[in-house]
Amino acid sequence: MIAIAAPVSAASTQGPVLRDIHLPPEPSWWPPAPGWWVLAACILVGVSLAAWGWRRYRRTRRRRQRVLQELEQVAAQYRHDGDPAALAGGIQQLLRRVARQHVPLAGRQRGEAWRQTLARIPLDAAALDVLVALDRHIYQPGAFDHTAALDAARQWLRQALRDRNWKRRRRAVADPALESNHA
Repeated sequence: MIAIAAPVSAASTQGPVLRDIHLPPEPSWWPPAPGWWVLAACILVGVSLAAWGWRRYRRTRRRRQRVLQELEQVAAQYRHDGDPAALAGGIQQLLRRVARQHVPLAGRQRGEAWRQTLARIPLDAAALDVLVALDRHIYQPGAFDHTAALDAARQWLRQALRDRNWKRRRRAVADPALESNHA
């Protein structure tokens, strides 16, 4: 028997019939890639730190204004009644209250210990002497330069109410009685 050859089709000479290329679906926007999560966390931390810093700045600024306003009230009271002992006492009270935030025993210091606490704020020697002499003017009434005292107190308080202006001491012994206990 003789085999009859079938005609060769055009499709078989070109190879198999292929379908069109299909691309994968577009990636979903959710969930974001890990890099976006890290970026979002960094932004959140940055915004939180900025808000914390702003709150702290505002709080210290209000505190500074409140203390300086209180000094002005003491000065106004002096202009009203002319009592130098009350002026010296009011200024001294403000100075000690601010100093106590950095030197806990500042409220009990006298003499050289108080001078050293005041000197931790950069201030010229004349203003420092005026502030140290206030302690004497509370208990020994007499005339003193109230303008110089108020100016020195303003200058010291403006500097002292900024924490970065406090000079650090390696070992601060605020009370000589504590030093004798450690010996």
